[in-house]
Amino acid sequence: MTDDMQAADEPDPLHLRPDGVSDDAVATVGKMNEAVELIERARGHLYAFHQLTGYADEILDGIVDGLTRAGRPDVAARISEELIGLNVIAGRWSFQVVEEYDDGYYQAFRDMDRAVRDALVGGRRHVMEAETKERRRTRGSTGHAARPHEVSGSS
Repeated sequence: MTDDMQAADEPDPLHLRPDGVSDDAVATVGKMNEAVELIERARGHLYAFHQLTGYADEILDGIVDGLTRAGRPDVAARISEELIGLNVIAGRWSFQVVEEYDDGYYQAFRDMDRAVRDALVGGRRHVMEAETKERRRTRGSTGHAARPHEVSGSS
């Protein structure tokens, strides 16, 4: 392996632990990252709630039509008046719940994640994961390159 190839098989400097940063600091930032990943999943579920709720509300139109054709305009009217367009939470449709979550809790969590990274590891992301990758990968083996688009030697 040439010197250039060997240098290219080193981790991205943006993922390296800054000088003087302790194991505890890296672990703390790693835990914060884990919490952010959970919040991202929660946000995804919230968007699923939003989409599923909207789709269910749209399906009600066909149900109203079916009830009317089946001779039950009374039940159709109840659905039209009581359920179609009903707020999912007082004063809010699901899109408003999503907006409040995004603008409030979600943004506060993201901002705090950045503050923790800035305070402990100079703003670098995934330092703990990058260190784990370096411990676990087989240098020089195909599929074990340090970075994307870089050539590892083959065994």
